Amino acid sequence: MIDNDGFRANVGIILCNQNQQLFWGHRIGQLDAWQFPQGGIDPDETPEDAMYRELYEEVGLRPEHIKILGRTDRWLRYRLPHNLIRRNPTSERTCIGQKQVWFMLEFVGNEDDFNLNAVDQPEFDLYKWVDYWLPLRDVIHFKRKVYDKALTELAPLVFEDMLPKKPKELRSRRRHSLFRMQSRKSTIKESNGRKTISYEERSIIIEKSTY
Repeated sequence: MIDNDGFRANVGIILCNQNQQLFWGHRIGQLDAWQFPQGGIDPDETPEDAMYRELYEEVGLRPEHIKILGRTDRWLRYRLPHNLIRRNPTSERTCIGQKQVWFMLEFVGNEDDFNLNAVDQPEFDLYKWVDYWLPLRDVIHFKRKVYDKALTELAPLVFEDMLPKKPKELRSRRRHSLFRMQSRKSTIKESNGRKTISYEERSIIIEKSTY
């Protein structure tokens, strides 16, 4: 389902084990691409219906293998880079990104319950359990902000007493840099009824913010 703004309805799944570690899946056929399970919501599905379907299709888990801890209160959106946007010739709407409901699930099964080949076209070829904030470092860049929002909003469902600190290198921060730009200041002089223009070279220091 693509809305009027070009965002496709989608669910994201964060799966947490008893050690408060997160499922981190490696995308099949790609060198170093890791992500959480996710997938589109069909027109006849609720977000919860889509979550259960995607959970089975991508990692082979059934409802009895998980416990729903919660979900995000609103849609979280990310845009696709221009080179990944594909115009659909059968539809007037082009998908420019995803709008997602994120679920936090507790894994209550056994490792043997995972089946990455549950369907004919699997999404992942391997997985690992990682520390809570590590996905922010390893996920592809255009998904990083939405991952940050989902993990931050849902963290209290996993850590009841004290939230783990986000590593310094993963925190959003503003950095400042200085660079010089040469400019010329013009001066108009008048002599014997004639106007001449002279130039004075000067350096301007500009502060630039990057994120």
